[in-house]
Formats: sequence, structure tokens, C-alpha cells
Amino acid sequence: MRKPADVPAGTLHRLQHDFETLQGNPAGDPSSREVLVWTPPGWDGRTPLPLMCDLVGYTGSGHSHVNWKPFGLNIPDRLAWLHSRGRVGDVMVVLPDCFTRYGGNQYINSAAIGRYMDMLCDELVPLVERRFPSTGRRGLFGKSSGGYGSVVHWMLRPDVWSAAVCHSGDAYFEYVYQRDFPILLRQLAPHGGDVNRYLEALHAKEKLSHDEVMGIMMLGMAASYDPDPEQPGRFHLPFHPQTGEIDPVRWAAWLRHDPVRMLDDRSDNLPSGGLFVDCGTRDQYMLLYGARMLRERLERYGVRHTYEEFDDDHSDIDYRMDRSLPWLYAELTGG
Repeated sequence: MRKPADVPAGTLHRLQHDFETLQGNPAGDPSSREVLVWTPPGWDGRTPLPLMCDLVGYTGSGHSHVNWKPFGLNIPDRLAWLHSRGRVGDVMVVLPDCFTRYGGNQYINSAAIGRYMDMLCDELVPLVERRFPSTGRRGLFGKSSGGYGSVVHWMLRPDVWSAAVCHSGDAYFEYVYQRDFPILLRQLAPHGGDVNRYLEALHAKEKLSHDEVMGIMMLGMAASYDPDPEQPGRFHLPFHPQTGEIDPVRWAAWLRHDPVRMLDDRSDNLPSGGLFVDCGTRDQYMLLYGARMLRERLERYGVRHTYEEFDDDHSDIDYRMDRSLPWLYAELTGG
């Protein structure tokens, strides 16, 4: 699908900002980031708009969602098309850059990576709303790691976010991550198990293999879920570095961040805002089962939500936003 030539495109704004929340971050990533903001065609620049924030999956950034796409729509084109059909009204959409030396982000605060939840909620949102008038109604949408970030922000920061969309998000960590631990073990072996030597070798490459991408992603998960608070920038691996045996103490630190368990832990204090969850029935990362567990708990705890399954896998499913973004817009506007 291509955006018809007669559909007005809207405007993509570029804001440069040095984020105080990222200054001196333990991963050594830049604190100055470009923030992209899409505003709708015909907007007068004065009327307040609801705000949506796009959290991309691992290895991506907001910039990757504005690139030209073959046989498909990038985010600005999809928004313009939905707007032209009356399925999404006037809204601003923020596409932040949260890329890290670990190849991506889970959008939470970590003593090993940085304060990315604080960056998004306490600095990015005020920055954008100072520049563009806002209704104060805000929602998140994301896929994969971005879906994970959306549902966790929905739970932990209802003071900021009114509703959220989780497309194929990381949930039920036993199925999502453990099968990839041996890949990281093999990747670390030539470097004597030294995480920093491994990262330096990867950053020096022009191209990463699939296993190298999975390896650095597993390091990013460890840095997100089990940082060492006494040694900023350091984190624990969830297994023995030679035998690969799962360390129950370290693995338990990961599980505290699992959305399935987080819903149970917060069952008496869950947000009133809506949540949209979906997943493909052939998802190659086995995320369907975590999605079903989320649905079961949302139903058990009486949380207002929409749940859908669709016949596809994890890849190239941006077309699902044709379902979720109109839902999110309605949540933010009472439509």
C-alpha cells in the first residue's frame, strides 16, 4: 500500500534538545537528541492537540519510522492516510530517539543504561507541549520492545499517559528470552566472557550477524532488568558465564519487570485508562502466549481493554496501527 498522492502529508517538525535526564548516563550515550513531531494537515498551530508517542522496537529509533518504506506506509504517511479517511482526527505524534549502545531500549529507568522512563515522561512530554499546544491527553503506542515500554508506562505512569497500545510486546519472559541465552553465551566465549570486549568488537563492525544482534539485545535486556545499583553501568547476567545454568536470584530480578507479573503485583492499583493489546498467532518470538496471559489478567482484574489476535508473525505488522491508532485517538478524545 502506498499513500495516495492527493492525501495531504501533514508536517514533520524536528526539535533538538539536550536531555538533562540523559546527561552523564552510564552507557555513555549522547544526551542531545533530535525529537520528531508530526502535526496534522490543516492544523492552525493554535488549537490544542492530544499527544501520541511512538515507541519503536529494539534496534530502532524514531527516525527509522519516518524512512521511506517499500510496499507500505511509514508513520507520517500512515497518520496522513488515517487522517484523510476520518479515522484519526487532529493529533500530534512524537517519535523520540532512545537508541543506546546496547542497540535499543525497553524505555525504563536503569542504573546501567539511563533514565529513559524519566526522559520520556518528565522531560520529553513537557518539551513537546511547550512547543505545541496540548489538550493534556496523552497516549503511547509501540511494537515489541516498544509494546513492552507502552504497557509498563501505562502501569507505572498513569499521571502522564491516559491510554496505551501494545503490539506484540515482550511478556512472559520465560518464553521470550531464555531460548536466546545460549546465543549470547556463544557470542561471549571468544571474548573470554567479557561483556565490554564483546561490545567493543560489535561496535567496530560494519555489519552484524543475526546472532550478534540477538546477543547485544540480550545484553540490553540484562542491563535493563538487572543493573548493579552499586556500580553504575554494570549489570548481572542471568546465567553462569561458562555452563549457562540459570541463576535463580538473577533471573528473579528479570521477572520483576515482566508485564504479566507486574499486573499481578499491582492488581489493586491498576490504571483506569484503556489498554489495547494484540499479537500475531504465528509470532516467531512466542509472544502470543504472553499476550494471552495479559488478556486473562486484564479480564480478571476488570481493566478496560481491547484484545485482538491476527494471522501473522512478528515482522512487518505496522498495518495493525490501522486498528490501534483510531482506538487510541478515541481514548484520548472520548470519541
